Amino acid sequence: MLVVLSGLPGTGKSAVAAEVARVTGAVHLSIDAVENALLGAGLERSWSTGVAAYEAVRAAAEQNLILGRSVVVDAVNDSEAARQTWRRAATATDAALTFVLLTLDDEVEHRRRLRGRRRELSHVPEPTWDDVRRRAAEFERWVGAYEQMDANAPVEQLAASVVKSISQG
Repeated sequence: MLVVLSGLPGTGKSAVAAEVARVTGAVHLSIDAVENALLGAGLERSWSTGVAAYEAVRAAAEQNLILGRSVVVDAVNDSEAARQTWRRAATATDAALTFVLLTLDDEVEHRRRLRGRRRELSHVPEPTWDDVRRRAAEFERWVGAYEQMDANAPVEQLAASVVKSISQG
Protein backbone atom coordinates (compact mmCIF):
# COMPACT_ATOMS: atom_id res chain seq x y z
CA MET A 1 0.00 0.00 0.00
CA LEU A 2 1.27 3.44 -0.99
CA VAL A 3 -0.26 6.46 0.77
CA VAL A 4 0.72 9.91 -0.51
CA LEU A 5 -0.06 12.91 1.68
CA SER A 6 -0.17 16.07 -0.40
CA GLY A 7 -0.84 19.75 0.16
CA LEU A 8 0.71 23.15 0.56
CA PRO A 9 3.57 23.74 2.99
CA GLY A 10 2.30 24.15 6.53
CA THR A 11 -0.79 21.97 6.22
CA GLY A 12 0.74 19.24 8.38
CA LYS A 13 1.70 16.65 5.77
CA SER A 14 4.90 15.54 7.48
CA ALA A 15 3.35 15.32 10.94
CA VAL A 16 0.33 13.39 9.69
CA ALA A 17 2.49 11.10 7.52
CA ALA A 18 4.77 10.32 10.47
CA GLU A 19 1.77 9.51 12.66
CA VAL A 20 0.14 7.32 9.99
CA ALA A 21 3.45 5.47 9.55
CA ARG A 22 3.82 5.03 13.32
CA VAL A 23 0.28 3.70 13.75
CA THR A 24 0.41 1.36 10.74
CA GLY A 25 4.07 0.33 10.86
CA ALA A 26 4.62 1.77 7.38
CA VAL A 27 7.81 3.36 6.09
CA HIS A 28 7.66 7.18 6.05
CA LEU A 29 9.47 8.94 3.20
CA SER A 30 9.66 12.73 2.90
CA ILE A 31 10.58 14.71 -0.21
CA ASP A 32 11.96 17.57 1.90
CA ALA A 33 14.43 15.34 3.75
CA VAL A 34 15.76 13.91 0.50
CA GLU A 35 15.95 17.32 -1.17
CA ASN A 36 17.82 18.61 1.88
CA ALA A 37 20.35 15.77 1.49
CA LEU A 38 20.78 16.47 -2.22
CA LEU A 39 21.39 20.15 -1.54
CA GLY A 40 23.80 19.22 1.25
CA ALA A 41 25.71 17.07 -1.21
CA GLY A 42 26.29 20.11 -3.39
CA LEU A 43 23.45 20.09 -5.91
CA GLU A 44 22.09 23.53 -6.77
CA ARG A 45 18.65 24.53 -5.55
CA SER A 46 16.59 24.19 -8.73
CA TRP A 47 13.57 22.59 -10.33
CA SER A 48 15.71 19.61 -11.42
CA THR A 49 16.94 19.03 -7.86
CA GLY A 50 13.31 18.93 -6.74
CA VAL A 51 12.51 16.41 -9.46
CA ALA A 52 15.55 14.36 -8.39
CA ALA A 53 14.20 14.30 -4.83
CA TYR A 54 10.83 12.97 -6.07
CA GLU A 55 12.58 10.31 -8.15
CA ALA A 56 14.85 9.25 -5.26
CA VAL A 57 11.85 8.89 -2.95
CA ARG A 58 9.97 7.00 -5.68
CA ALA A 59 12.85 4.53 -5.96
CA ALA A 60 12.97 4.05 -2.18
CA ALA A 61 9.20 3.64 -2.08
CA GLU A 62 9.30 1.01 -4.81
CA GLN A 63 12.05 -0.94 -3.03
CA ASN A 64 9.99 -1.01 0.17
CA LEU A 65 6.75 -1.85 -1.64
CA ILE A 66 8.45 -4.78 -3.40
CA LEU A 67 9.50 -6.05 0.03
CA GLY A 68 5.85 -5.96 1.09
CA ARG A 69 6.13 -2.86 3.28
CA SER A 70 3.53 -0.15 3.22
CA VAL A 71 4.87 3.32 2.43
CA VAL A 72 3.64 6.78 3.42
CA VAL A 73 5.06 9.66 1.38
CA ASP A 74 4.70 13.34 2.16
CA ALA A 75 5.15 15.79 -0.69
CA VAL A 76 3.45 18.95 -1.92
CA ASN A 77 2.50 17.25 -5.21
CA ASP A 78 1.33 20.48 -6.78
CA SER A 79 1.55 19.22 -10.37
CA GLU A 80 0.19 16.25 -12.27
CA ALA A 81 3.77 15.36 -13.21
CA ALA A 82 4.61 15.01 -9.51
CA ARG A 83 1.48 12.93 -8.84
CA GLN A 84 2.27 10.72 -11.81
CA THR A 85 5.48 9.73 -9.98
CA TRP A 86 3.40 7.89 -7.38
CA ARG A 87 1.05 6.37 -9.93
CA ARG A 88 4.11 4.90 -11.71
CA ALA A 89 5.45 3.54 -8.41
CA ALA A 90 2.13 1.90 -7.56
CA THR A 91 1.81 0.39 -11.03
CA ALA A 92 5.40 -0.89 -11.02
CA THR A 93 4.91 -2.65 -7.69
CA ASP A 94 1.22 -3.57 -8.02
CA ALA A 95 0.52 -1.56 -4.86
CA ALA A 96 -2.75 0.07 -3.89
CA LEU A 97 -2.41 3.85 -4.06
CA THR A 98 -4.24 6.41 -1.96
CA PHE A 99 -3.77 10.16 -2.38
CA VAL A 100 -4.80 12.40 0.51
CA LEU A 101 -4.84 16.15 -0.06
CA LEU A 102 -4.61 18.19 3.13
CA THR A 103 -6.10 21.66 2.85
CA LEU A 104 -6.15 24.48 5.37
CA ASP A 105 -8.53 27.31 4.49
CA ASP A 106 -8.05 29.06 7.85
CA GLU A 107 -5.41 31.64 6.84
CA VAL A 108 -4.68 32.66 10.45
CA GLU A 109 -3.98 29.06 11.45
CA HIS A 110 -1.97 28.39 8.29
CA ARG A 111 0.24 31.44 8.94
CA ARG A 112 0.64 30.41 12.60
CA ARG A 113 1.84 26.97 11.58
CA LEU A 114 4.36 28.41 9.15
CA ARG A 115 5.73 30.81 11.77
CA GLY A 116 6.05 28.02 14.34
CA ARG A 117 7.63 25.48 12.02
CA ARG A 118 11.16 24.43 12.93
CA ARG A 119 12.31 21.44 10.93
CA GLU A 120 15.80 19.97 11.08
CA LEU A 121 16.55 20.85 7.46
CA SER A 122 19.77 22.81 7.04
CA HIS A 123 19.50 23.38 3.26
CA VAL A 124 15.77 23.71 2.62
CA PRO A 125 14.53 27.09 3.86
CA GLU A 126 11.19 27.47 5.58
CA PRO A 127 8.62 28.94 3.18
CA THR A 128 7.13 32.35 3.80
CA TRP A 129 3.42 33.10 3.56
CA ASP A 130 4.11 34.70 0.17
CA ASP A 131 5.81 31.46 -0.96
CA VAL A 132 2.76 29.45 0.07
CA ARG A 133 0.37 31.85 -1.68
CA ARG A 134 2.48 31.61 -4.86
CA ARG A 135 2.41 27.79 -4.67
CA ALA A 136 -1.35 27.85 -4.10
CA ALA A 137 -1.86 29.99 -7.20
CA GLU A 138 0.22 27.55 -9.28
CA PHE A 139 -1.26 24.35 -7.79
CA GLU A 140 -2.54 22.30 -10.73
CA ARG A 141 -6.07 20.93 -10.69
CA TRP A 142 -6.17 17.37 -9.47
CA VAL A 143 -6.87 14.65 -12.02
CA GLY A 144 -7.95 11.26 -10.76
CA ALA A 145 -9.02 9.92 -7.40
CA TYR A 146 -7.97 11.54 -4.15
CA GLU A 147 -9.41 12.21 -0.74
CA GLN A 148 -9.42 15.76 0.56
CA MET A 149 -9.18 16.43 4.30
CA ASP A 150 -9.43 19.68 6.21
CA ALA A 151 -6.12 19.93 8.06
CA ASN A 152 -7.60 22.20 10.73
CA ALA A 153 -7.72 19.31 13.20
CA PRO A 154 -5.23 17.63 15.57
CA VAL A 155 -2.58 15.45 13.94
CA GLU A 156 -3.83 12.32 15.70
CA GLN A 157 -7.38 12.91 14.43
CA LEU A 158 -6.17 13.48 10.85
CA ALA A 159 -3.97 10.37 11.01
CA ALA A 160 -6.90 8.31 12.31
CA SER A 161 -9.02 9.55 9.40
CA VAL A 162 -6.30 8.56 6.93
CA VAL A 163 -5.91 5.11 8.51
CA LYS A 164 -9.69 4.62 8.42
CA SER A 165 -9.79 5.69 4.78
CA ILE A 166 -7.06 3.28 3.69
CA SER A 167 -8.52 0.40 5.70
CA GLN A 168 -11.87 0.86 3.91
CA GLY A 169 -10.27 1.14 0.47
